[in-house]
Amino acid sequence: MEEIMITKVNRWQILIASTAVLLCTGAIYAFSVFAGPLSATKNWSMGEVMTAFAINSAIGPIPMILGGFLTDRGLAKWTITIGGLMFGLGFFLSGMANTTTMLYLTYGVLGGLGQGLAYSGCLSNTIKLFPDKKGLASGIITAGMGGAAIIAAPIGNYLIQTHDVSYAFRVLGIFYMAVVVTASLFIKKAPVGFQPAGWTPPTVKGNPKGNNKNWRDMLKTPNFYLIFLMMFTGAFSGLMIASNASAIGQQMFHLSASTAAFYVSLYSLSNCCGRVFWGIISDRLGRNQALNMIFGAVIAAFIMLVAFSSSLGFAAGIIVLGLCFGGVMGVFPPLVMENYGPVNQGVNYGIIFCGYSAAAFFAPKVAISLATSHQGNFTQAFYVAICVAGIGILLNIVYLQLKKKVMKASIN
Repeated sequence: MEEIMITKVNRWQILIASTAVLLCTGAIYAFSVFAGPLSATKNWSMGEVMTAFAINSAIGPIPMILGGFLTDRGLAKWTITIGGLMFGLGFFLSGMANTTTMLYLTYGVLGGLGQGLAYSGCLSNTIKLFPDKKGLASGIITAGMGGAAIIAAPIGNYLIQTHDVSYAFRVLGIFYMAVVVTASLFIKKAPVGFQPAGWTPPTVKGNPKGNNKNWRDMLKTPNFYLIFLMMFTGAFSGLMIASNASAIGQQMFHLSASTAAFYVSLYSLSNCCGRVFWGIISDRLGRNQALNMIFGAVIAAFIMLVAFSSSLGFAAGIIVLGLCFGGVMGVFPPLVMENYGPVNQGVNYGIIFCGYSAAAFFAPKVAISLATSHQGNFTQAFYVAICVAGIGILLNIVYLQLKKKVMKASIN
């Protein structure tokens, strides 16, 4: 009975539908389009407005872990649908907010919880359907999340220009809920132990029963702390640029506001493409080899930003950094699964994702603080990012050595 069910699962259909959901929930990264108009029309300060985005980001690990818990228990369809509808409703209600408190509850709390549930469900469920192409599947799924702003930003801006920001929130919220409901019709839970036709899973040396571990067992392994810290170091540079790209372009490279905005979109596009690109590379070369290349490219990109003052140097630097940030988001989900198995992937990755949240808290603050103390120059922040990437390489080397030692012990 299980084999019949497994062979009838259309994993590519589920992948496409899940990506469609994340193309909606990823609109949180287009908040800068709404922030200015909100401040102007509601007479709120930019600090008050941006607090909504900060709340949305800060609560990320909570729904990620909860969504992973539900997905691991076969409730992926409901997790994704409920999360997506919560996000859409949060967006719609943000268009009715007349106080900052209501904005914080709608966009910050409701939207943040919904986004995290949907993201966790889509990612954890879909990657279980691609044991043979984990990097590719993870890359495509996370590309939906990362690339959503490319679509949402111009549409949101058009609706704001033709009507107002509240109208834009309401229309997009309704549209997102409609897409989520439609996509949910094609999403099914990943069958336990799913194997695509013609693929034989590799044996786990020294552990014939497999390598599935729950979160408690995961926390007992030294690999967990290395992977957690590598997630932090990998996301650090990308989040630093994502939150300050426009300011860096204008203050250091003397770009106009409109030109800087174009480069922000270019960064988002690179981020989106990098998730698929590095996912494929990691499938072929291995996760850790891909991470070494990503960290090395990050260092090279920041050196370019320090050494060249032309717009071409800025463009090259942020394209590489966007690709690498996307790579981090595409490589870590399969890395976690390979260490701790697919059964508890949802919860396990949700916990590892706290490393990303920690980077989201520190990276923008470090960049702004150093730039403010150096008259708007981000060079010192770039040096910090280079050091952080270097630490990432060292952590990866330690991880590989530990992995070799465990494999050698299992053979003996």
